[in-house]
Amino acid sequence: MILAITGGTGFVGSHLIDYALAAGHHVRALARRSQAPRDGVEWIAGALDRTDSLDTLVAGADAVVHVAGVVNAPDRAGFSAGNVDGTAAIVAAASRAGVACFVHVSSLAAREPGLSAYGWSKAGAEKVVTASDLDWSIVRPPAIFGPRDTEMLELFRIARYRIMPLPPAGGRMSLIYVEDLARLLLVLATGTATSRQMLEPDDGVPGGWDHRDVARAIGGAVGTSVLPLSLPRPLLRTLARADTVVRGTRAKLTPDRVAYFCHPDWTAHLPPPADVWTAQTPTTEAMATTARWYRENRLL
Repeated sequence: MILAITGGTGFVGSHLIDYALAAGHHVRALARRSQAPRDGVEWIAGALDRTDSLDTLVAGADAVVHVAGVVNAPDRAGFSAGNVDGTAAIVAAASRAGVACFVHVSSLAAREPGLSAYGWSKAGAEKVVTASDLDWSIVRPPAIFGPRDTEMLELFRIARYRIMPLPPAGGRMSLIYVEDLARLLLVLATGTATSRQMLEPDDGVPGGWDHRDVARAIGGAVGTSVLPLSLPRPLLRTLARADTVVRGTRAKLTPDRVAYFCHPDWTAHLPPPADVWTAQTPTTEAMATTARWYRENRLL
């Protein structure tokens, strides 16, 4: 099959390409910058705001997997441009090309669009997809981790100091290993799973994880015993403002993310049917693999 992929140079998309090639598929991947040649991959120079490159990307494709998205922006307009407008552009291109299957990577944040500009934009992107004439599947991953990730890298770094600041006590979250997520996206793009479905995959842990247990698991992965420290929302807001002042656009704890982090339920509610997909890698094992990759690449 010919798979058209946005976000192929990023964290999730790069793993998806690995799995697609291993399964014998041909990949077309959108890229803003020049990429090294790779067997089985046709790099399409362009971006989500360039109609010509999107038409080239999807022409003759059997499926489109839209992974690209903005996870951090200075304001709502930035999130809207990257997530809503970008999704509308690739949906329109896929519709023009008559693509048979469209897989959209969203986020659990879309369940609560009033909490953050990010969640609002992901919910807006979902509305674009569901209003289309495509045979779509929407995947709302929880917190994604694994080799090549930079979003959760900071938590692994903090764990080395044996104490980890956390959102207020009582919250729960789900996790998913990037390789398990990549397998699901490939199954949806190439299999016979029912279309027009909303899925919330996770690692299979019933009821998800308490934040404190996630901190301890990350500590175990880096070889330390971590003390989880739940912080009140006002203090997290203060830390977010400080992080923004110090690191600017590179800040990981932003005011927008504080509202998101403090929500008590980020567990997956809509698992894929077991005969379609189940997570295969135990989370503690996957975290150890992730920590090892960070060390090998001198990030930890």
